[in-house]
Amino acid sequence: MKQSFCLVVFAVIILLIGCKDPNHYGNKEPVKLNLATSEKNSQDKAQNIYNRTVYVAISTMISPKETFSLYENLLKYIEKKLGIPIKLKQRKTYQEVNNLLKDGDLDFAYICSGAFVVARKEFPLKILAAPEIRGKPYYQAYIIVNKNSNISSFDELKGKTFAFTDPLSNTGYKFAIKLLNQIHSKPDQYFSKTIFTYAHDYSIQAVERGLVDGAAIDGLVYEYLKVNHPQRITNIKIIKKSEWFGIPPFVYTRNSNQEIIKKIQNILLNMHLDNKGKSILKDLQIDKFVLVDPSIYKSIESFN
Repeated sequence: MKQSFCLVVFAVIILLIGCKDPNHYGNKEPVKLNLATSEKNSQDKAQNIYNRTVYVAISTMISPKETFSLYENLLKYIEKKLGIPIKLKQRKTYQEVNNLLKDGDLDFAYICSGAFVVARKEFPLKILAAPEIRGKPYYQAYIIVNKNSNISSFDELKGKTFAFTDPLSNTGYKFAIKLLNQIHSKPDQYFSKTIFTYAHDYSIQAVERGLVDGAAIDGLVYEYLKVNHPQRITNIKIIKKSEWFGIPPFVYTRNSNQEIIKKIQNILLNMHLDNKGKSILKDLQIDKFVLVDPSIYKSIESFN
């Protein structure tokens, strides 16, 4: 029975991700965004000054294809303002992005709050800026089930199947583990079967299509889909919301070029002040980027 379930889940998860370019997960080379600005001469001059390309990673809190689509305009905007070419290094897991930061292979990155807390225990990591959404730099985890099920609480998920996002995800894993710790249980004891989807929208799809009974997801992803793709959450029911956590930040390391980082930070903090930047932020459902104190992630540290 369990083997059959595993085969079915595996097969359908493959179908869920099959429409994207398979190189998104396996290719270790930078994804060429072709973000060249129209002012080539100006860009060439900037390259001569810095003699480098800026590398960034955006953790796949949503599917790789959706990540690229959502953040392409933001990266184009930064690149044009910066006058230096930017290339995206895309990876499947949050740990892989942390490794890139640790090895000095990135200038900056947008990472999950849980991954941030883990990373800065291992190597120096600083916050570049963080999004402010609906007036605050905080977000929540949602526990979801299929609307057609009779499950109405986390307690009723005992013995059911469950989807996590990533082992370093705060909303897609650590919050659910916290709930289990409170009742002195573990995933393999509480659930009949668990899977990792490596993207919050994949977890939502798994619940929506009945592949699993429940999932832990990023509330920001749910709210984004609610506005932009409501058909994807038609059969989703939220049965629990977490407390407020510090929102996923843009980060950099001591290996980053500090002059370039300062320029990128200035671009992010001021992009809500011009029409183009404001339009991009609206598409991302972000009010603006702000400076935040690392203390807003203190509650997440207790999970680790």
